[in-house]
Amino acid sequence: MAERRKTLPTSEELRIWRDFIETTEALRSELSSRLQRDSALSPGDYAVLLALREAEGRQLRSSELAARVGWQRSRLSHQIGRMERRGLIRREECVVDNRGAQVVLTAEGAEAFRNASLPHLRAVWELFVDVLTPDQIAVVGEITAALRTRVKVSRDT
Repeated sequence: MAERRKTLPTSEELRIWRDFIETTEALRSELSSRLQRDSALSPGDYAVLLALREAEGRQLRSSELAARVGWQRSRLSHQIGRMERRGLIRREECVVDNRGAQVVLTAEGAEAFRNASLPHLRAVWELFVDVLTPDQIAVVGEITAALRTRVKVSRDT
């Protein structure tokens, strides 16, 4: 029994795990729905715009952008195509290396991001911050830090 305990979760641990997964998925779904409703941006749009907004010169090589948002390059390529058609970003040749492209935040993309940010941050506050005490928020931070030691999280921010 001691060996099982070292490798398999208890029924209570499994219940807590399921609650954790179901709750984070419900939060993600609700935030995504509100973001789309309030700004017509998808979570993918927002992630790309945020990464570009935080980047020096508001531009990144596509490989760097993929790493920052934690996506495979093929997924990013499709996302960039959709966003480029909507005028949120543009691709430019990379001056330093002609094998890659620079993804650049456009004025329209910056405005879309600004317009989406306040409603999105209000939703984060309502669904997450306001529900928890400051001590609970600190514990969530400790929990996520502990979990990050076991999994790769590609977000640089």
